[in-house]
Amino acid sequence: MAVIDFQTAPGVEFLENYLSKKSYIVGYEPSTADVDTYAAVKAPQANTPNLLRWYNHIKSFTDKERTQFPKKKSDFSSAPASAPKPTDDDDDVDLFGSDDEDDEEKERIKQERVKAYAEKKATKKVIIAKSSIVLDVKPWDDETDMKQLETQVRTIAMDGLVWGASKLVEIAFGIKKLQIMCIVEDDKVSVDALTETIQEFEDFVQSVDIAAFNKI
Repeated sequence: MAVIDFQTAPGVEFLENYLSKKSYIVGYEPSTADVDTYAAVKAPQANTPNLLRWYNHIKSFTDKERTQFPKKKSDFSSAPASAPKPTDDDDDVDLFGSDDEDDEEKERIKQERVKAYAEKKATKKVIIAKSSIVLDVKPWDDETDMKQLETQVRTIAMDGLVWGASKLVEIAFGIKKLQIMCIVEDDKVSVDALTETIQEFEDFVQSVDIAAFNKI
């Protein structure tokens, strides 16, 4: 197994050429071989595009995610990183890019992911839960004006409530009940509150029952 020092120009050149033909150090998915190599490489510059692509990709994973990579070994190993010798030009020459460049790239990747998530969420269809309800509204007796009773019921207006068709159904002894349908948005309209509001028309309404209740 070849031992390569990725802190040197030949080592960087080797990895650049190696990654020009491969997406990962070993195989077709990130593995511990990528993690080991990543730890031995400093942030590359734009003049090594293949190395830069791979480096930023491995960097985008969290430490926890990297620990879950499958265990694989490469055909080469990295030499232990040695402390760079100080020179007079150290302040002027940066062979591997600055930390600022790393932060900018990390922020760019983060913003791209946030944008993609926001776009996906914006296009997701919002489903409004609705119910179809049939109410039985019973009068006091056969002398109750059923037309006026229905008019009173339909005066009830709520956000998320739509009144539908109605008919009179005979109960017994000439007494008829109003059977009326409505569509409600579940998050906006309380069925209990609706029935209680109808029963407030005490001159016309004796009771209110739910004859049918179906989710739409």
